[in-house]
Amino acid sequence: MNAKETAERAALEGKTAVVTGAGSGIGRAVAVELLRAGWSVALAGRRTETLEATAALAPEGTSLVVRTDVSRPDEVTALFAAVRDRFGRLDLLFNNAGTFGPGGVPFEDLPHDAWRHVVDTNLNGAFLCAQGAYRQMKEQEPRGGRIINNGSVSAHTPRPHSAPYTATKHALTGLTKSLSLDGRAYGIAVGQIDIGNAATDMTARMQTGALQANGEVAPEPVMDVRDVARTVRHMAELPLEANVQFATVLATAMPYVGRG
Repeated sequence: MNAKETAERAALEGKTAVVTGAGSGIGRAVAVELLRAGWSVALAGRRTETLEATAALAPEGTSLVVRTDVSRPDEVTALFAAVRDRFGRLDLLFNNAGTFGPGGVPFEDLPHDAWRHVVDTNLNGAFLCAQGAYRQMKEQEPRGGRIINNGSVSAHTPRPHSAPYTATKHALTGLTKSLSLDGRAYGIAVGQIDIGNAATDMTARMQTGALQANGEVAPEPVMDVRDVARTVRHMAELPLEANVQFATVLATAMPYVGRG
């Protein structure tokens, strides 16, 4: 670690983050990036063993593993209580936990239970965690903090057979805007990162073939998930007087802009 990195790490001592969905994928990459930068990070997710595996990737950091199903209000309440008890304050929530739902199912055949599961995780879970963070940031001293919601390029352009996921990501954009407005009075900055084709287990199928709007199946480029993590860290480490309201980070050549 050089002198600049040492100084940056020292400046972040005492900074605390909650990362949901921290047991894999984007959540794991962001948690590790923050831990290695000097943040204390509460790792939230449904499986304790995967959260502990994330913590082991940054043993030099200060982490707290809290098994949490974000769709359950009591478990979200327990998460933020644990963070308050361990760290005393909260500076960042990366609202990341989510699921795509059943792939390849035509809308007319989509089971109601599958729709509810995606909505409960992606939207209701994001609401519950944002509310828990907002309350703590409003009450703590000094007051304030930052919430970064993990959106998706699906909040702009859907994929075929993605109604539950796409609907929740559009709704998440509305939540981001509302919280950004409501948080001003309390020093709470709220932004959103919309991600396209980061290389994770969830997007593994993109490299072998994904259904396109014209009905064809074609492989798609992906990007290193660490580039997403670095972007989230940049957003997180801005002073609260500055905010990245929306950022879009995607694989450069993926079929998103124009006609592919």
